[in-house]
Formats: sequence, structure tokens, C-alpha cells
Amino acid sequence: MYKVVSCKSGRGAGLMRQSCCSSGLAEFHLGSVCHKSAFKYRPADLPEMPSCNFKPEEYKGMSKERMMEIRRQYCNPMIMKVTYYKKPVFIHQGYMQWLWDVDGRRYLDLFAGVATVSVGHCHPKVIAAAERQLKRLWHTTNIYVYPPLHEYCEKLASYLPDPLKVVYLTNSGSEANDLAMLMARLHTGNFDIITFRGSYHGGSQQTMGLTSNSSYKYPVATSSGCTNTMCPDVFRGPWGGSHCRDSPVQTIRECSCAQGHCMANELYIGQLKETFATSVPSQIAAFFGEPIQGMGGAVQYPKNYLKEAYKLVRERGGVCIADEVQTGFGRTGSHFWGFQGHDVIPDMVTMAKGIGNGFPMGAVVTTPEIAASFAKAFHFNTFGGSPMASAVASSVLDTIKEDGTQQNSLNVGTYLMTELAKLRDKYEIIGDVRGKGLQIGVEMVKDKASKDPLSPEAMREIFEDIKDMGVLIGKGGVYGQTFRIQPPMCITKEDVNFFLAVFNTAVHSYMDRK
Repeated sequence: MYKVVSCKSGRGAGLMRQSCCSSGLAEFHLGSVCHKSAFKYRPADLPEMPSCNFKPEEYKGMSKERMMEIRRQYCNPMIMKVTYYKKPVFIHQGYMQWLWDVDGRRYLDLFAGVATVSVGHCHPKVIAAAERQLKRLWHTTNIYVYPPLHEYCEKLASYLPDPLKVVYLTNSGSEANDLAMLMARLHTGNFDIITFRGSYHGGSQQTMGLTSNSSYKYPVATSSGCTNTMCPDVFRGPWGGSHCRDSPVQTIRECSCAQGHCMANELYIGQLKETFATSVPSQIAAFFGEPIQGMGGAVQYPKNYLKEAYKLVRERGGVCIADEVQTGFGRTGSHFWGFQGHDVIPDMVTMAKGIGNGFPMGAVVTTPEIAASFAKAFHFNTFGGSPMASAVASSVLDTIKEDGTQQNSLNVGTYLMTELAKLRDKYEIIGDVRGKGLQIGVEMVKDKASKDPLSPEAMREIFEDIKDMGVLIGKGGVYGQTFRIQPPMCITKEDVNFFLAVFNTAVHSYMDRK
């Protein structure tokens, strides 16, 4: 068990953790200055980390210092920028919703490798499927006919509505979106593609054109013909009300709309029409949209926006593409796919991340008509749908069903969001809580009146404190102002209560230090 001590001494103050273990009392200091004379949080204010019966292996590998030396000298230098923390986390092992570092310290993982570990780290059912296939056949290409590929394609297609029944398997979400761009342009004979501002659809040179966030863009020629339209963000955008979005938690904005009528939706659709009138030709190739923005910070749109947007796109010859890389496979709880919550059927669905519970895989699912248009040349993917990938992904679908993962996402995610909304009402710097299921964003602001993003320095302080108290979450948003909660979908209400106490402590401590 442990308790947290709030240590206050100017800007350098922080939290001190006292961790009780068999070897005695250890102290962990956050911040540069810490004084024991400050007021203490009682044990009841921060409950114990939930128990876990799994025992990780003892780490006997290279030192942390050596890993960082190699990271600096031999690894892609960009990964030094995305180490995320001032004090990096050195991960050794994982099991379900838990991660252990090389020192044996346990963390509650609420980010799941960026919404990728869907059913749990090293889930026994997925491990068993991978081991069976590993002993039988690692790899062959799809020029041969082998059972795992065909079994999986049929199974995946059964989770999608007609006419979405043709499956192309890839290795990643970027690759899936890249392929979807090509297919849309070939099928329609048009070139221009529309995406939302703040969107993220991949890091390849092609998909960088779809992505609308300067942090992920390089000063080189990317895919031309990509136009960004205003994101219908009912919290940060110019329009929004108190019952716009399909979420257990609405914004704190005032709203005078009659029931069933959304003025914000009409105004955002007006902006899309303005984009059609000014920025693209009369005929377009496609519209890309995540049902809920992921990297953008779990941004949600007015309830009927996508339905009306799809109609406008199709009137202009375009196809509608749902990027389900982060929202798919039951994560939104109410539906298996995020687009189903908008009452639409896209022409293409792209997916990755949770599809393989961390195994590198992606897919495009489309209609027979679009697939026929794509047969104008020879398309081949060496690793797409390999025996290993197909076996793992098939077991993930089975596990989601057998474990009731989608229902758990709905129940636990709804509980988490409603409790986070209470903290939003308590703290001036928590501007918005939003999402569905276990796709959640908490947007931090300087104050609710201005909605100016909380500074990067402040975000880092809170973020680091949460990590040091044993919880891993993510960050997103155009300004890096949103905490992202996208855990393995096996987390429990007990886990949520622990996180809520940690988050409350971190925000409270930051407010004390201001």
C-alpha cells in the first residue's frame, strides 16, 4: 500500500510517494523540492492500487543507462522526442491492463500503446492462438491459399454491414489509409479528398496530406489534393451546445436549441458547404473522417453531422471513408464500429491498432463495386494477411466476443466519464470531458471562460505526476492540451476508481503549486 504526501514549496514543489514494501519504506520525489512538513493525503484519499495476481519475471537485461545510450546513438532520433516523460518509463513486461518496468514497479496502463492493446497485454487466448500458428507456419504470401487468411477475412466481414464485404489486409493504419486514398481516386476518377482540421490519418508521405496537425507534418511535398475543413468540435469550436454529441457527458456550453434540433450542426455543415464552394472542384474523390478523433483529442461531432456530410460528399461524386483505426473493435462500447453510432454506412472502412491487440496489422474493407475498380492494376502486399497476423487477429475477434469486451467498454467507460465530469465541475482547469466507451478525452484549459489551452509546461507537470503515482495515460489535441484515456478494454471499475483518485491528486497538487 502507499499514501501520497503533498509537498508544497513554491514552483518546485511536488508529491512524495511513500511505498510500503517488505524491504521497508521507500520515498519517491516528484519535483525538485519536497518538504515533509506539508499537509498529508490520508490513505482514504488515494486508494491502494488494485491487486494483481500475475507475477512478472525478474528483469535481468541491460541497464537503463545503456538503453538510453543506445537510444541516443543508434535509434531513430525522433524516438528521443516521444519518450513522453522527463523521467522515462522503462517497460519490461505486460499482462492485461498492467505493465511492469525494469525495476519491478507496476503501472495501470490507460493508454494501451495508443489504443492498440484491445483485449489486454499478453492475453492468454491470443498468446495460445499465436503459439499454435507459430508452430505450424510463420509466413507465406497470399499468392498461395492458406486457411488462416480466408478464415479471418470471412470472420471480419461478418462484423460489417452490407455492402462492406471485401477485405484488403495491410500492416498498419497508415498503409490502410494510403491504400484507401488510392482506391477512392481510382474508383471515382476524381482527385480531391477532404479531411477535418486536427485529424491524424498516418505518417506516410501520402497520408501526411490527410493529416491536419502541424506537429506531424514535414516541409516537403505530401499528397496534393487534400483539403482540410473545419472540425465540428462542439467544445473548442465556434459553435456548440449542451446536448450536441453522442456521449454520456455533454459540454458546459449553454444551449437554447429545441429537442431534436441542433443549430451548431447546421453551422458546421455550413462550413463544409463553404469548403465545397471555395476549395475543391465540383467533383471530389473522398471524405475521410474518424468517428471520434483520436490524436485530435477524442473530439466528437454533433450527432447528425456525419450523416449530412456523407450525403453532401456523395452528391459530389465522392466516397465516404471511416477511419476506425482507434474507434473500432468495440472501443466505443455502444457499437462495434464508431461509424454505427452516427447511423451511417461508409463506402470504405480502414482499421488497425486494436485489430491485432498489438500485432502489426491493418485492413481496408470496402464494397465489391469499389474493389472491382481497383482491379485495373496488380496490387500485392507481402506481409498483409500473413498466417501469423490472420491467426492473431482472428483470436482477437473471438476474445472480444467471449470476454464481453465491448460491453465492458460501455459500462466502465460510461462510469469513468461521468465521474470525470464531476472533477471537471470541481476544477477550473478541466474544460471538457468527452468520448464514448473507452475512447475518452479530458481537455485542460487555463480557465473555462477563455478555453485557452493549458500550457505545455503545466500539462507535463500533471502528466508526470500521474505517471509517478502509477498510471499511464496519453496526450493529444492540436495544442497538446487533452489527456487521452484509451486503455485495454479489460479494465475494471476498481481500476477506474484508482485512476480517478490519482488524477484528482495530480490536478489538486498542480493547483496548489500555481
